[in-house]
Amino acid sequence: MAKKNRASVPEAKQSMDRFKTEVANSIGVDLENSAGSLTTREAGSVGGEMVKRMIRYAEDNMSDK
Repeated sequence: MAKKNRASVPEAKQSMDRFKTEVANSIGVDLENSAGSLTTREAGSVGGEMVKRMIRYAEDNMSDK
């Protein structure tokens, strides 16, 4: 049985979707017209940039405390 990719906090799904779209747009990947057929490179680029930004955010906020 395949395991579905689910957010740990279901209420965060909309925010994560907006974040993904923002990141994709900023690196030139068109999620709107991809119809679910991103290349592996495109998907990896979006995911990698999301992780970079989340780490940067966490580091910036840890230094404030």
